Amino acid sequence: MMTTATCPSPRLLALADLAMAAGREIMVIYAKPVVAREKADLTPVTEADEAAETIILAGLKAQDGGTPVISEEAAAAGFIPKTGQRFYLVDPLDGTKEFLSRNGEFTVNIALIDSGRPIAGIVYAPAIGRIFCGEAGQGAFEARLEADQDLAACDWRALKTRRAAVDGPVVVASRSHRDERTEAYLKGLKVKKIVSAGSSLKFCLLAAGEADLYPRFGRTMEWDTAAGHAVLAAAGGHVEIETGEPLLYGKAERGYDNPAFIAKGG
Repeated sequence: MMTTATCPSPRLLALADLAMAAGREIMVIYAKPVVAREKADLTPVTEADEAAETIILAGLKAQDGGTPVISEEAAAAGFIPKTGQRFYLVDPLDGTKEFLSRNGEFTVNIALIDSGRPIAGIVYAPAIGRIFCGEAGQGAFEARLEADQDLAACDWRALKTRRAAVDGPVVVASRSHRDERTEAYLKGLKVKKIVSAGSSLKFCLLAAGEADLYPRFGRTMEWDTAAGHAVLAAAGGHVEIETGEPLLYGKAERGYDNPAFIAKGG
């Protein structure tokens, strides 16, 4: 049930502070020539990914040291802690390809999972000055801000998903990972418009009522999607797998990857 909260809760603001601290460090590195290395899974990693993760992990330990954290770069190095009902999922720099191509569509992502569902999440896009957050029962919010701006002084806007227009949905699709299954799915729809976007911003566009549908059939990891999923759910949307069941988290048996899913607004 949605509430009438007009700004993020203290918990969301604390997580947003961590995301912004990581974002400031990312932007320092973004201003310089950046060289990427290839991880074992053939995806790129940069100094910015690692620096942001260090900041976030230290901050979460200080804020909530008893709750396990699964973070992308630590997981890639083989460190995945045992998790119970509650744990964090962190992608310190989602959209490394966007970061390297310098289009600004990369994000810092922090999500809190409870019983398989994302109950709180932060998505911060430091290069474009947008921060999104959402919490179950509290609603979703967005602010536009400078990197050194005080979160407490932000002009927060409540987010709510919209119902797709009768002439078809606006579909948001990956800028870097469009595949044949996605193209086939889109051909089966009466699509009004297709918008390309990078990283977890796709979920946020649905949450903000700027798009209606985000299908993803290519491989994603839980830390890629959890924070954006939390924002979308708090704004009234949902994410389901192909069987129609909700996308859940903590899938250790799958190595914490996701099946195909479709994110929907209203």
